[in-house]
Amino acid sequence: MMKEIKPVSLLITLAIGLSIWFIPAPEGVKSNAWHLLAIFISTVAGIIMKAAPMGTMAMLGITLCAATQVLAPGDAGKSIAHALSGFGNSTIWLIGLAFFIARGFIKTGLGTRLAYNFIRIFGKGPLGLAYGLNIADLLLAPAIPSNTARAGGVIFPIMKSIAINMGSVPEKPETHRRIGAFLTLSSYNANMITSSMFLTATASNPMAQKFAKDLGITISWGSWAWAALIPGLVCFLLIPLYLYKFYGPELRQTSDVPQIAAEKLKEMGPVTKQEWLMVTTFITLLILWIFGSTVQVDATTGALIGLCILLLTNVLTWEDVKAEKGAWDTIVWFSSLVMMGSYLNSLGFVGWFGNLVGKQMGQMSWQMAFPLIILVYSYCHYMFASATAQAAAMYPVFLAVGISAGIPGTMLAIFLGACPTLMGGITHYGHGPAPIFFGSTYVDMRDWWKHGFFLSVLFLAVWFLIGGGWWKLIGLW
Repeated sequence: MMKEIKPVSLLITLAIGLSIWFIPAPEGVKSNAWHLLAIFISTVAGIIMKAAPMGTMAMLGITLCAATQVLAPGDAGKSIAHALSGFGNSTIWLIGLAFFIARGFIKTGLGTRLAYNFIRIFGKGPLGLAYGLNIADLLLAPAIPSNTARAGGVIFPIMKSIAINMGSVPEKPETHRRIGAFLTLSSYNANMITSSMFLTATASNPMAQKFAKDLGITISWGSWAWAALIPGLVCFLLIPLYLYKFYGPELRQTSDVPQIAAEKLKEMGPVTKQEWLMVTTFITLLILWIFGSTVQVDATTGALIGLCILLLTNVLTWEDVKAEKGAWDTIVWFSSLVMMGSYLNSLGFVGWFGNLVGKQMGQMSWQMAFPLIILVYSYCHYMFASATAQAAAMYPVFLAVGISAGIPGTMLAIFLGACPTLMGGITHYGHGPAPIFFGSTYVDMRDWWKHGFFLSVLFLAVWFLIGGGWWKLIGLW
């Protein structure tokens, strides 16, 4: 366990927190809000530097908030209650529940079956093969909230197996460009796009939703998907085309791949009863999430219903739920960061900072402030190894600044929410699945960073231009 702790990084984290703590609070900021900021920044810094596991850093943050009474000065009882309040947040439980539901896709084999079916249909050439893998990811994205689990547990093993069968062997660098490198960057960047398209596709999206709600902006599952639909699909379609043109595979025919996929499907046998139950539950969940506001069913309630169906039909067992370590881990660190972010807002710090920066943009039209805020926020992602860490550290402040500058709130909230994921490809550590795909060794760091940057420019151009037109059409501005 001691290997998980990096003493030097932990000392740096402590030094950062103490430095901020003992700086006098600026005029207009309560002292306890300033001290909470010190705890928050040091917690996020520790996560970024990997001074300790995220759960450990989260528990340290919760403990410091309770022990220093920054949330309720002079009241120990309220301090601990407020410090633990994140665990009662429905958005956090939505993510935890969705992790449990995702286990059903993996356990039943439904996710793997979907991927192989699309490869069988589209896989006669490298482009079709890339689209087949990516479409499988797109279909799984709404129901599997961990894009690391989705990419690493379903898409990556299939992609790597196909690449090896096509002669791209990780241990032989001279074979990487045959097809493995192309599929690696295509599958990874497609995962970033599918993750930005649905509220439940990656953990940072619901965090953005929660922070937006704290500032008076309500985003539903359907409104996020509707806003992201067109820019997301355009990016989704362009990724393989861009890579085929500028980082294309040496192999231009993959006529054997559909047969390989067909053989894998034959080995799996006919669709099982458990898989049909998983399909039924998935459709039920989508209906509840899309039409939840109409039938007055909250998204978290819908996820609870889905989980109960899986438990009652024995698709999942309670042992499966207990063993889903990723879900419980996420609930812990997510609760800590959301709690601190929420109290930074309620104690007035976010509003103060937003007004401060907003005054500097006072002479700008919102049309000028909008791209500036998005660009600065997006390329700050070079400093982060997690979209969630960036959202926790910066999202509330940038959203508050944009609102104070007059930018339409819902449009800005969704675009900012998507940005850390859209930027996930600019480094080999930029998002959870990145180390998995980069670790295949098919793509060297230089090519990863180069094409990641060019794709990030492409993504932002699409979201600004095509997304902007779409948002005008649907009334977001």
